[in-house]
Amino acid sequence: MMRKLLGVPMLLAVTLATSSLAQAETVTVAAASSLQFAMPELVERFEAEHDDQVRVTYGASGNLLRQIQQGAPFEVFLSADEARARTLEDEGLSDGEGRTYALGRLVWLQSKDRPLPNEDDPLQVVRQAIAESSSGDSRLRIALANPEHAPYGLAAREVLEQADLWQDSEALRIVGENVAQAAQFSLSAEAIGGFSAYSLVSSPELEGRATWRLIPEQWHHPLVQRMVLVDGAGDGARAFFDFMQSPEAEEVLTRFGFSVPEAS
Repeated sequence: MMRKLLGVPMLLAVTLATSSLAQAETVTVAAASSLQFAMPELVERFEAEHDDQVRVTYGASGNLLRQIQQGAPFEVFLSADEARARTLEDEGLSDGEGRTYALGRLVWLQSKDRPLPNEDDPLQVVRQAIAESSSGDSRLRIALANPEHAPYGLAAREVLEQADLWQDSEALRIVGENVAQAAQFSLSAEAIGGFSAYSLVSSPELEGRATWRLIPEQWHHPLVQRMVLVDGAGDGARAFFDFMQSPEAEEVLTRFGFSVPEAS
């Protein structure tokens, strides 16, 4: 009889543990590539406080939007711009209204062994590359993300256009599918440098390899990064969405080169 009674608490513990596991979710997140270095710490901090696990897929915001529109099973969309997150809202594919979670900065990025342009003229090396290509002295490339899909690529295009360098740089441009790939291209031997996100270049992964100059914010439209819950998102996704608005998440984002909206 005693053995049977002792078995009851054990059975109850197993039942409760199984019930807890059953309630845990895997949260699927589509995140802009500008978040590639910040997200692992954000996910680690979230998972330390919640039973849910987070699985992140990175890409250009335009490509991620298209995947969601085609039915990809994402629950949270962290866009690098406002427009694509609002597209989900306008099309009735979101669960509630989105939120601005970060403000990004564009930088000129290059290998540390190349001369850095003057702080007041970050496009100095772009003009240099164009001049050397025209004279046949060199053909070093200029990297940027695809402006059709990547908000940071669109910002880079706006910067070159306002400086009247967009057409002149056409033969030298090497285009990455997203801003993280553009950063890789910027540091390659064939590139004089390129445009990337400050959130990527200020990471420990590039320490000792890269150098950069911030691009003045008034040279392009603001990089207002907005997130939205996708229609059908579960409780775990809602918890992660709320976490991304917390002071803890803001501290991580700020450390990785973003600024956070004052309204939050």
